[in-house]
Amino acid sequence: MKKGLFIVFEGPEGAGKTTVIKDIESVFKNTNIEYIFTREPGGISISEQIRKIILNKENTEMDGRTEALLYAAARRQHLVEKVIPSLEAGKVVICDRFIFSSLAYQGYARGLGMEQVMNINNFAIEEYMPDLTLLFDLDPRVGLRRIHSNDEREINRLDLESIEFHEKVVEAYHILANKYNESTIIIDASKSLEEVKDQVINSIMSFLEKKGYI
Repeated sequence: MKKGLFIVFEGPEGAGKTTVIKDIESVFKNTNIEYIFTREPGGISISEQIRKIILNKENTEMDGRTEALLYAAARRQHLVEKVIPSLEAGKVVICDRFIFSSLAYQGYARGLGMEQVMNINNFAIEEYMPDLTLLFDLDPRVGLRRIHSNDEREINRLDLESIEFHEKVVEAYHILANKYNESTIIIDASKSLEEVKDQVINSIMSFLEKKGYI
C-alpha cells in the first residue's frame, strides 16, 4: 500500500486558508485520490472540545504555557484518532494548521520560545511532520480587516490580540518557511480568492504528481 501524504495549510488570521480548503475539495472529488480534510485544533470530538476552551473569548486569564499545552494535547488526540490512521490507510490528509501554528503563536508571538514549544510538541507528535506545508503569506492588518468585515466569521480570542502580536506571528512564519524551505511553499494570500486557489491547486497537484499519486 502506498504511504499517505500529510499536507498542511498554515498562515495568520484572515489569510483565507479555511475558505480555500472548502473550495478545493471539489477538485479532489474529481480524482481517484483518497483524501480527508481536517483541522486543528479540532477534527475529532475531544480536540474540538479543547478548541472551544482555547478560543473562548472569556478565557482571558489563560497562561501562555497552558495555551501551548492545550494545543499540544488537542494535536496528539487528533493525530492518533484521525491523522495517523488515515496516513496508514494511504490517504492524503489535508489539515488546516499544525505545528507551525504553535511555534508561531505560542513560541514566538507569546514569547515562550520556539525551541521550548517544539519540545512540548515533539512529545505529542513523535515523528509525524507534514510532507508539505502551504504557508499563506499575508500582511496581518489585511487579515484582521477581512475578519472584522466578514459577518459570518466568528471572532475568537486570538483574533482580539494586538496588531503587534499578529505581526510577530507573520515574522515567525517567515522564519519557519526559511528553516523548513524544502517542504514549504509560500502562497501569496493577498491575491484574489481565485488566484489563491489556483496557486494552492497547482502546488498540491505538482506535489502529488512528484510523489506518484497522479
